[in-house]
Amino acid sequence: MQTDFHHGLLASKAGLRATIRRDGTLYPIAKAARMAKQATARTTDLDPIDRLEDKIKLLVETVTRLRGEHAQAAEDHARLVQEIDGLRARLGSAKGTQEELDAMRGERDAIRGRVAEMLSQLESI
Repeated sequence: MQTDFHHGLLASKAGLRATIRRDGTLYPIAKAARMAKQATARTTDLDPIDRLEDKIKLLVETVTRLRGEHAQAAEDHARLVQEIDGLRARLGSAKGTQEELDAMRGERDAIRGRVAEMLSQLESI
């Protein structure tokens, strides 16, 4: 079995300008140069696509993160709305209690006035 080195020597002895591929086959240099240019062109053509792919992946990650943040914000909003409703109910109850307390203080003052009047009548007897 001949090695790549032997293939190169045989090609150069025969006066051929050739290159050896990895699989051991000989290709003329012109064809190899054309193939290299095509591979480079393909790589160059794929660079914008690779950048676009990276940008799309970043966009998808951002959208996913924002959706999660939005869901969390919606949950927080619902919880806070319930808390506000509860506080409003407590405030209404407290206002009712305050009004009841003011009415009782008024009654107490009226009773004090009557008791004071009765005591003064008893003292005069």
